[in-house]
Amino acid sequence: MEVEGFELREDLYYDPWGAYIWAKVEGDMVIVGITPLGVAVAKDFAYMELPFEGDEVKQEEAFGVIETIKATGELLAPVSGEVTEVNEEVRSDPAAIKEAPYEKWLIKIKPSNLEEELKNLMDFEKAKEWYAEEIKKLREDEV
Repeated sequence: MEVEGFELREDLYYDPWGAYIWAKVEGDMVIVGITPLGVAVAKDFAYMELPFEGDEVKQEEAFGVIETIKATGELLAPVSGEVTEVNEEVRSDPAAIKEAPYEKWLIKIKPSNLEEELKNLMDFEKAKEWYAEEIKKLREDEV
Protein backbone atom coordinates (compact mmCIF):
# COMPACT_ATOMS: atom_id res chain seq x y z
CA MET A 1 0.00 0.00 0.00
CA GLU A 2 1.18 3.52 -0.73
CA VAL A 3 1.18 6.27 1.86
CA GLU A 4 1.75 9.72 0.39
CA GLY A 5 3.55 8.10 -2.56
CA PHE A 6 5.75 5.73 -0.54
CA GLU A 7 5.22 1.98 -0.28
CA LEU A 8 4.52 0.41 3.11
CA ARG A 9 4.10 -3.34 3.44
CA GLU A 10 1.52 -4.91 5.71
CA ASP A 11 3.73 -7.84 6.74
CA LEU A 12 6.47 -5.68 8.27
CA TYR A 13 7.17 -3.82 11.47
CA TYR A 14 8.60 -0.31 11.44
CA ASP A 15 10.79 1.58 13.90
CA PRO A 16 9.11 4.49 15.72
CA TRP A 17 12.39 6.36 16.28
CA GLY A 18 12.61 8.08 12.90
CA ALA A 19 15.40 5.92 11.53
CA TYR A 20 13.19 4.63 8.68
CA ILE A 21 13.95 0.98 9.40
CA TRP A 22 11.71 -1.99 8.55
CA ALA A 23 11.79 -5.41 10.19
CA LYS A 24 10.36 -8.68 8.92
CA VAL A 25 9.90 -11.67 11.20
CA GLU A 26 10.75 -14.79 9.22
CA GLY A 27 10.84 -17.99 11.25
CA ASP A 28 13.22 -17.41 14.15
CA MET A 29 14.99 -14.53 12.38
CA VAL A 30 14.33 -10.84 11.85
CA ILE A 31 15.35 -9.34 8.52
CA VAL A 32 16.19 -5.61 8.70
CA GLY A 33 16.27 -2.95 5.99
CA ILE A 34 15.68 0.71 5.12
CA THR A 35 12.23 1.87 3.99
CA PRO A 36 11.62 3.62 0.66
CA LEU A 37 11.08 6.85 2.61
CA GLY A 38 14.48 6.38 4.24
CA VAL A 39 16.02 5.94 0.79
CA ALA A 40 14.32 9.12 -0.45
CA VAL A 41 15.47 11.13 2.58
CA ALA A 42 19.06 9.87 2.24
CA LYS A 43 19.09 10.49 -1.54
CA ASP A 44 22.67 9.52 -2.36
CA PHE A 45 24.37 6.82 -0.32
CA ALA A 46 28.13 7.36 -0.13
CA TYR A 47 29.13 4.81 2.51
CA MET A 48 27.53 2.32 4.88
CA GLU A 49 29.05 0.74 7.96
CA LEU A 50 27.35 -2.48 9.03
CA PRO A 51 28.09 -4.97 11.81
CA PHE A 52 29.59 -8.41 11.28
CA GLU A 53 28.15 -11.86 11.78
CA GLY A 54 28.23 -12.74 15.47
CA ASP A 55 27.96 -9.13 16.66
CA GLU A 56 25.30 -8.39 19.26
CA VAL A 57 22.84 -5.55 18.68
CA LYS A 58 20.35 -3.92 21.05
CA GLN A 59 16.95 -2.51 20.25
CA GLU A 60 16.97 1.24 19.54
CA GLU A 61 20.79 1.37 19.57
CA ALA A 62 23.01 1.95 16.55
CA PHE A 63 24.04 -1.14 14.61
CA GLY A 64 25.54 0.81 11.75
CA VAL A 65 26.13 4.16 10.10
CA ILE A 66 25.02 5.51 6.78
CA GLU A 67 26.75 8.41 5.08
CA THR A 68 25.24 10.46 2.31
CA ILE A 69 26.70 13.39 0.45
CA LYS A 70 24.93 15.75 2.88
CA ALA A 71 24.76 13.94 6.22
CA THR A 72 25.65 10.97 8.40
CA GLY A 73 23.05 9.01 10.34
CA GLU A 74 22.82 6.01 12.61
CA LEU A 75 20.95 2.83 11.74
CA LEU A 76 18.98 1.75 14.81
CA ALA A 77 18.29 -1.90 15.57
CA PRO A 78 14.59 -2.79 15.65
CA VAL A 79 15.26 -5.76 17.96
CA SER A 80 18.05 -7.07 20.19
CA GLY A 81 20.00 -10.19 19.33
CA GLU A 82 22.87 -11.68 17.36
CA VAL A 83 23.63 -10.69 13.78
CA THR A 84 23.55 -13.92 11.79
CA GLU A 85 24.01 -12.53 8.29
CA VAL A 86 25.04 -9.27 6.61
CA ASN A 87 24.12 -8.31 3.07
CA GLU A 88 27.59 -7.91 1.57
CA GLU A 89 26.18 -6.47 -1.67
CA VAL A 90 24.74 -3.55 0.28
CA ARG A 91 27.89 -3.19 2.39
CA SER A 92 30.04 -2.82 -0.74
CA ASP A 93 27.46 -0.83 -2.75
CA PRO A 94 24.99 1.01 -0.47
CA ALA A 95 23.31 2.63 -3.49
CA ALA A 96 21.95 -0.83 -4.40
CA ILE A 97 19.23 -0.24 -1.80
CA LYS A 98 17.69 2.39 -4.06
CA GLU A 99 16.74 -0.29 -6.61
CA ALA A 100 14.49 -2.23 -4.22
CA PRO A 101 14.46 -1.14 -0.55
CA TYR A 102 12.35 -4.09 0.59
CA GLU A 103 14.49 -6.68 -1.20
CA LYS A 104 17.91 -5.18 -0.42
CA TRP A 105 17.96 -5.96 3.30
CA LEU A 106 20.86 -4.95 5.55
CA ILE A 107 21.21 -7.58 8.26
CA LYS A 108 19.50 -10.62 9.74
CA ILE A 109 19.16 -10.93 13.51
CA LYS A 110 18.46 -13.92 15.73
CA PRO A 111 16.37 -12.06 18.31
CA SER A 112 16.85 -12.54 22.03
CA ASN A 113 13.55 -11.03 23.21
CA LEU A 114 11.33 -10.87 20.13
CA GLU A 115 7.86 -11.07 21.61
CA GLU A 116 8.49 -8.27 24.09
CA GLU A 117 10.43 -6.02 21.71
CA LEU A 118 7.88 -6.24 18.88
CA LYS A 119 5.57 -4.28 21.18
CA ASN A 120 7.98 -1.32 20.84
CA LEU A 121 7.74 -1.28 17.03
CA MET A 122 4.95 0.02 14.82
CA ASP A 123 2.74 -2.46 13.03
CA PHE A 124 1.33 -1.57 9.62
CA GLU A 125 -1.69 0.33 10.99
CA LYS A 126 0.41 2.53 13.29
CA ALA A 127 3.06 2.99 10.60
CA LYS A 128 0.49 4.27 8.09
CA GLU A 129 -0.44 7.13 10.41
CA TRP A 130 3.14 7.87 11.44
CA TYR A 131 4.46 7.87 7.87
CA ALA A 132 1.63 10.11 6.62
CA GLU A 133 2.53 12.70 9.28
CA GLU A 134 6.28 12.30 8.75
CA ILE A 135 6.00 12.75 4.99
CA LYS A 136 3.88 15.89 5.42
CA LYS A 137 6.50 17.35 7.79
CA LEU A 138 9.33 16.52 5.38
CA ARG A 139 7.47 18.13 2.47
CA GLU A 140 6.77 21.27 4.52
CA ASP A 141 10.46 21.52 5.43
CA GLU A 142 11.43 21.43 1.74
CA VAL A 143 9.37 24.53 0.94
